[in-house]
Amino acid sequence: MKCPFCAHADTQVVETRVSEDATFVRRRRRCSACDKRFTTYERPDVSFPALVKKDGRRVDYKRDKLRASMNLALRKRPVGIEQVDSAVERIEETLLTLGLREIPSSRIGELVMRELRRLDKVAYVRFASVYRSFEDIDDFKTLVDEVRT
Repeated sequence: MKCPFCAHADTQVVETRVSEDATFVRRRRRCSACDKRFTTYERPDVSFPALVKKDGRRVDYKRDKLRASMNLALRKRPVGIEQVDSAVERIEETLLTLGLREIPSSRIGELVMRELRRLDKVAYVRFASVYRSFEDIDDFKTLVDEVRT
């Protein structure tokens, strides 16, 4: 594994851990040249279904885009990186178990909302208000009332 700091090719694994749900392996590594440490993740290479957008376009699933949208909703909220990682893993596991070649992007949005609701109610409301394109304050109030119950 090449060091991301100095590009030296010789790195040593210092620690290896399997995730709680055993879907990936986390490795702490140390560069023998610059002595800096970094983390790598190993997960199986699988093919996710293509996303069908509202306008009919088909795009590849991108984990980074999913994570970025969740992180935006969770900005300045007390939710740890590990919790977000677990939520992303659960969404991806659901996508794989569906066994579909294509899936509407709206279904991904619903999965994200479900996970955000578990993680943080404020983040859920933030995401849902954008995702559902609220037109007025009554839509927002209805969602907040729904979350309270």
